[in-house]
Amino acid sequence: MAIDYEKLLDLQIPDTQQSYNHKDSILYALSLGYASDPLDTRQLPLVYEADLHAVPTMGVVLAHPGYWPRTMNTGLDWVRIVHAEQGLTLHKPLPAEAQVIGKSRVVDIIDKGADKGALITYERRILERSTGEPLCTITQTMLARGDGGFGGPQRSVAPPPAVPERPADHCVDLPSLPNMALLYRLNGDWNPLHADPEVARKAGFERPILHGLATWGIAGRAIMQAVCEFDGSRIASIFGRFTAPAYPGETFRSEIWVDGNTVAFRVRAVERDVIVINNGRVELRD
Repeated sequence: MAIDYEKLLDLQIPDTQQSYNHKDSILYALSLGYASDPLDTRQLPLVYEADLHAVPTMGVVLAHPGYWPRTMNTGLDWVRIVHAEQGLTLHKPLPAEAQVIGKSRVVDIIDKGADKGALITYERRILERSTGEPLCTITQTMLARGDGGFGGPQRSVAPPPAVPERPADHCVDLPSLPNMALLYRLNGDWNPLHADPEVARKAGFERPILHGLATWGIAGRAIMQAVCEFDGSRIASIFGRFTAPAYPGETFRSEIWVDGNTVAFRVRAVERDVIVINNGRVELRD
């Protein structure tokens, strides 16, 4: 079934509600490997309820609408969709516990051609349920590899932020567990591509791949460590472009450049020497 451009752009993704508590905040942090050294007192507030602080990148899993390309009547070849870009803007530091509403909508569709797929960008705004106050805004671009050539707009894509050519100011290596995708999916992304070997093979991968948001969260963890002393309130926004699949069990090397309150980064899967996230950009608060 081919994409119906107008229908997909007008897709009514249902609002989602979530009440999350300290256990959810702790699970998110642990699923990304925070406090792998349990004696590191800088990280303890991210995993211990006595004085708990939410990891800022947790915003991307709040009030998740589920894998709507599969569960809704979209016409998309959902098995072949991969994560292309991810952005998060934090309007204020995330509370460790809250009741929230997620409002999602498709904001852009670009036809790259029959042999290149389609780019689909959607936005999700996270609001506090009782006040309507915005907590964060998530933007996500997906590459629908099997859905190009449907006759939609073929606009050029804006170039992503450039990574500096000078040597990195920080280089952080973070290993991941072989079962990391199975743990990370407990945050709410149940796409079987990250758990079922048969689904992964049908999608063209040798085995289940790591969630893009898990790799992206590991980059956030590296920045928290290298630049923020694990103070998540300093992160105002974070963006990254996914350039290759990542696999659970790999070591991820984050190269980080700091220019005032602007931080550039890229992430490499060390064992394969493959860049998995590029053109990363973080804006810091003073």
